[in-house]
Amino acid sequence: MKIPELRIADLIAKIPIIQGGMAIRISLAPLAAAVAEAGGIGIIGGTGLSVPELIGEIRKARQRTKGIIGVNIMFASSQFAQLVKAAFAEKIDLLISGAGFSRDMFTWGQECGIPVVPIVSTAKLAKISEKLGAAAVVVEGREAGGHLGTDRSMREILPEVRQSVSIPVIGAGGVVDGQDIAEVLQLGADGVQMGTRFALSEESSADRQWKEYLIQASAEDHLFIQSPVGLPASAVRNAFTDRWATDADAWKPSNCSQCLKHCTRNFCITDRLVKAQQGDMRGGLIFTGAYYYKIKEILSVQRIMEHLSQEILDYRLEAENA
Repeated sequence: MKIPELRIADLIAKIPIIQGGMAIRISLAPLAAAVAEAGGIGIIGGTGLSVPELIGEIRKARQRTKGIIGVNIMFASSQFAQLVKAAFAEKIDLLISGAGFSRDMFTWGQECGIPVVPIVSTAKLAKISEKLGAAAVVVEGREAGGHLGTDRSMREILPEVRQSVSIPVIGAGGVVDGQDIAEVLQLGADGVQMGTRFALSEESSADRQWKEYLIQASAEDHLFIQSPVGLPASAVRNAFTDRWATDADAWKPSNCSQCLKHCTRNFCITDRLVKAQQGDMRGGLIFTGAYYYKIKEILSVQRIMEHLSQEILDYRLEAENA
């Protein structure tokens, strides 16, 4: 029995896993390269990086692996066009984008011969994406980490999308182990996207305290916070979220770096995410998928991929013998 490959345009990943492109310096070259080297698709989180920084991370990843390396750039970023075009100039293997929707990115991708993969939460947007030239779609549900475009479960949305498009469909949100992967593939997905499991890896660029905090958090610590992007976001409770809930006005920024196209200015999201990534567990904002509490240890990417592959095979074998 073999694990199915994931094909997107001319790209073939031996293991049908895309590592989530977690922004604000969680998913950088070491993580993306490790996933790509292990047979998945590694993604650099481009949002929050300057153009020179993104170019540098792409080149570092290329030095570490000949595997598939992509970039995730949030449409809501004020630097969206500059970052995408820089990534295309570096000949990345694919672009993933969410938190809004760009029609231009499909044209740019076609001009450069680079697959574009939007993150969608409805069959309607998936169909529009396919018509515009998307190479695949990532279907994200309420279980995902960070910014969310729906309050519906990915497992509810995915079959609707599968019936609506002929391009590859990737399930995202709440996928943390091999059984999850096998079940999402049974729903009709061609692959999965996993963020939190790889955020809690040795190669993730999050501070060790960030990782330990999430490992120790309980299911009851999960919450949704209204992001300055204008979307709800999935996070874990800490001192910042407690204080923000009782005195939101106290966190309005006095200075603004204009990192977003549109910002509600209820707090500075870049500042809070950077604080968390650097290990400030009281003042930072910790984005996470809903099922972080199922992850019990921080492992190398290689071991994570080995465990996931074996769990997929074990689940498929058990299902066949049932």
